Amino acid sequence: MKDFSQLEKRIKTKFTNQDLLKQAFVHRSYINENPNFNLSHNERLEFLGDAVLELVVTEYLYQNYPNPEGELTNWRASLVNSQMLAKIAKKIDLESCLYLSKGESKDKNSKARNYILANAVEALIGAIYLDSNYETAGKFIHNFLLPELPYILSNQLYLDPKSKFQEIAQEKTGITPNYKVIKESGPDHDKKFQIGVYLGEEMVATGTGSSKQEAQTKAAASGLKKKNWGN
Repeated sequence: MKDFSQLEKRIKTKFTNQDLLKQAFVHRSYINENPNFNLSHNERLEFLGDAVLELVVTEYLYQNYPNPEGELTNWRASLVNSQMLAKIAKKIDLESCLYLSKGESKDKNSKARNYILANAVEALIGAIYLDSNYETAGKFIHNFLLPELPYILSNQLYLDPKSKFQEIAQEKTGITPNYKVIKESGPDHDKKFQIGVYLGEEMVATGTGSSKQEAQTKAAASGLKKKNWGN
């Protein structure tokens, strides 16, 4: 049996309905292995929590920043994406609360585990909303998620790698980057593209992907690292 009392202390929220809290951490794989478990998986709670999270963050940005809609949309996306939510999940140790299948339990530090953790944060927000109210769910988001915003803004994490590389390249060198396909391989249904990002004649870095867009994004991300830009 998992003890959720420590989690309640960490998130400063006491649940009336302990089953709701517990359900927030039940992954579908656990139910597949334990069909007689007394609760369902957390996907409906996650659906609800996602909407509450988006509204709380949107409201906060609208009330505190006079920036145009496009910028606020990018900032919000940086705050509510799975990478950021997984980071919050680790900070408050949601991992120890998860109900996972034996296979999923072994698969630590993977992309899939980060998605599971991110979804658990959304499910937890949904559970807080149902057990208490919108204000209490908002308090959780204000305490744990919104403090990440200054870091996101100061490091321009709201920009995708291509936009970021272009912005910094123009600022530092006065040159707009351009991308060229170096190699194309594979059959039509499974193409691979290798693309280089250039500043003038200088090839800064390359990236490979199953679409030109993906390869360009990877090349830009690699270019940022090579140039040590945006750290």
